Amino acid sequence: MALRNYSYINPFRQFLTSKTPSSKATKGPVRFSAPTHRSAITCKLHMVQAASTIDVSRKVMMLKTKMELLAINCHDPTCIPGLYSHQLCPRCQGGQSLERSLSVHIIQEADFAMWRCFRASCGWAGQAFADSRLTIEGFNKIFKVKSSKQMTPEGFVLEPLGEKLIAYFGERMITEETLRRNAVMQMSSEQAIVAFTYRRNGVLVGCKYRTIGKKFWQEKGTEKWLYGVDDIIEANEIIIVEGEMDKLSVEEAGFHHCAIHVVTCLINFLQDKAYQYLWNCKEYLDKVSRIVIATDADTYGKALAEELARRLGKERCWLVCWPTKNDSHPFKDANEVLKFLGPAALREVIKSATPYLMS
Repeated sequence: MALRNYSYINPFRQFLTSKTPSSKATKGPVRFSAPTHRSAITCKLHMVQAASTIDVSRKVMMLKTKMELLAINCHDPTCIPGLYSHQLCPRCQGGQSLERSLSVHIIQEADFAMWRCFRASCGWAGQAFADSRLTIEGFNKIFKVKSSKQMTPEGFVLEPLGEKLIAYFGERMITEETLRRNAVMQMSSEQAIVAFTYRRNGVLVGCKYRTIGKKFWQEKGTEKWLYGVDDIIEANEIIIVEGEMDKLSVEEAGFHHCAIHVVTCLINFLQDKAYQYLWNCKEYLDKVSRIVIATDADTYGKALAEELARRLGKERCWLVCWPTKNDSHPFKDANEVLKFLGPAALREVIKSATPYLMS
């Protein structure tokens, strides 16, 4: 019986059955055309794409098998590479409200999958790999406040910015209006120490300090949130920068309600809490369709950009390329561009960000 309705047509079969084009019908033996270089390339592409599809399918099957052993529902239609699946946590069962608090994500390339329950009383999280590596899983509850200080400006001994620090920001093209909007204060001290207040829903949840000499430290035991998290609650597009000064600079360029700050620390998943702020802000980040990464131009900044794109999904990330100076070296960050080229130039640089997968 002849087979019909092939779902896949072998290009080589086409080569062997294609006749030499002719304007007139000819008698005699049928002649066949030799495969062209272009056709051969097309054939190879088909073969590579087919092999890639099979490879991803095998990885997904392996990941789902490992997760099903932990009672994670892998039959959910959203449990596919590139998407976030929200379902009942097999550990806490969503509590009394049956909340679908477990977020499961298989990365686009299907090399690994990760999950986390966002109920404060649970925090079950883990990572499964498509290769022979063992699955990691455990309870990593959302970081709670352990500071003995009262979460108020008075508790942190803060006061409004004085003239010296206002002038310091002015030299870096940061206006008083932007400073007030972001509740930038200073420590009550004989030294001029900037206090970047971290707030969520308008409430003080942490504080990071900076001296004019670029020495940094922060309050211990405070919650880990993105700096400016209130600005991204309803945002479809956000900008990720590496420092608080860059967040303020991006705002000077006209990007309100979208710039956020990333703690400068690289880690392996579940090895420590340096990326806890991403998990804590996940409900906001999941709604975002476009993420512009504008980290520093140095080696560390590039590594941070790669790690963030991997965690947040490269398919929705864009990368900023900082312009070069006269000596062919790029400007370091957003504040340098603002200071030397002005807000209009910084705005154009950010608008010119390229898709991460093409950069």
